[in-house]
Amino acid sequence: MARNEPLTFDPIAEARRQWDRRAFAASSAMVATTSIMRAHQIVQRAVDEALAPFDLTFARYEALTLISFSRAGELPLGKMGDRLMVHPASVTNAIDRLERQGLVERRRSSVDRRTVLAAITDAGRKVVEEATAALGQIEYGAGALSESERESLYDIVKVLRAAEGDFVPGADALDDESTEDSLDV
Repeated sequence: MARNEPLTFDPIAEARRQWDRRAFAASSAMVATTSIMRAHQIVQRAVDEALAPFDLTFARYEALTLISFSRAGELPLGKMGDRLMVHPASVTNAIDRLERQGLVERRRSSVDRRTVLAAITDAGRKVVEEATAALGQIEYGAGALSESERESLYDIVKVLRAAEGDFVPGADALDDESTEDSLDV
């Protein structure tokens, strides 16, 4: 919830003070987690506002963008779930909505008719470009951070993500040729 006036104190710092006063364990973990959760709310609000003119959520934007990255402009729904790290039902819901908006269409794979593909439409490509420009204008909600602070934040959060099994530690981005192969059918 947005406030009209900022608080005159940092509520997370006050929570830490109270936490420490009561000798609760792990106050540094509590403030780190609470800070991440609050930052998520702030970034989410900025991103939602930037995507609202396109009638997109960030989840649908990510799905549409992922499809646009593929060589053929289409991806199997199952592969999308893996790449987006979401449950298959979430992909289905996102594609349902994008299809109703005319931004993608479902097709059967010519290689394996059991496989359902989401294919980006011309309208979808246009929306990806415009929505990406809008998000770039607000620096994806991270405009208050410097370039080096954003890189540091990424590096710090990457450690947490790797520890939780998001990817193999030490792994980095694929090269262009591998990326294309990993996105295609």
